Amino acid sequence: MPNNNAAHVVLRNVRLSYTHLDKPYASQPGQEPKYSATILVPKQPGDNKARMDAAIAAATQKAIEKYGKAFPAAPKVSVHDGDGTRPSDGQPFGEECKGCWVFTASSKQPVTVVDLNLQPVLDATQIYSGMYANVGVSFFGYNAPQNKGIGVALDNVQKTAEGEALGGQRASAEDDFGSVEVPPSSGAYAAAAPQYPGYAPQAPVPQYAAQQPADMPQGYPPQLAQGYQTYAPQQGAQYPGYPMQQY
Repeated sequence: MPNNNAAHVVLRNVRLSYTHLDKPYASQPGQEPKYSATILVPKQPGDNKARMDAAIAAATQKAIEKYGKAFPAAPKVSVHDGDGTRPSDGQPFGEECKGCWVFTASSKQPVTVVDLNLQPVLDATQIYSGMYANVGVSFFGYNAPQNKGIGVALDNVQKTAEGEALGGQRASAEDDFGSVEVPPSSGAYAAAAPQYPGYAPQAPVPQYAAQQPADMPQGYPPQLAQGYQTYAPQQGAQYPGYPMQQY
């Protein structure tokens, strides 16, 4: 059944970044966790932008009808120019955003992710920042007292192609440890020394013995030495049998 919501649009051949589709995520403490992704929409060809503009206009009209004069006729829109600067800190967008329109879409509910055959993608490792996709999104108006504008809800994702992972490729355990020789699990390390050139068993650690203080007269006897007195518990009701000594 076709979607008759004029504020809903399907954007094709986009790239996903900051992808959180397997479980909800909150970027700030106290925020409600949501499923989300940043959508990178190529500026060329321009048909994606034309569809976005039409959906934004429809969402703006709906918000004006709902909120009346409280909603601005020309609201701020959460779609940004990837060749410009980020509104959050004024810094340039990342290189992956060049030549694209950029926005973040989110959902409180799990987002359906399918492959080219419309089969669900169940392996979370196949859904990552950098992959290419078609996305279905819905623009909507929000009307908080100090924050009014047009946001974007993420409805569906169709993975279309692999892409270079953004943020670096994570190595697998097989990559890291597959060629590492496993030492014997039984016997002393000394017996395994020939397999590990340069390994030498360490000498046994001597039993702890009390050290004579550096300023103690040589020949420190068990009894008191000049300037040093030995503590012994005082004799009393709680310590029967202990001799009385000074400390």
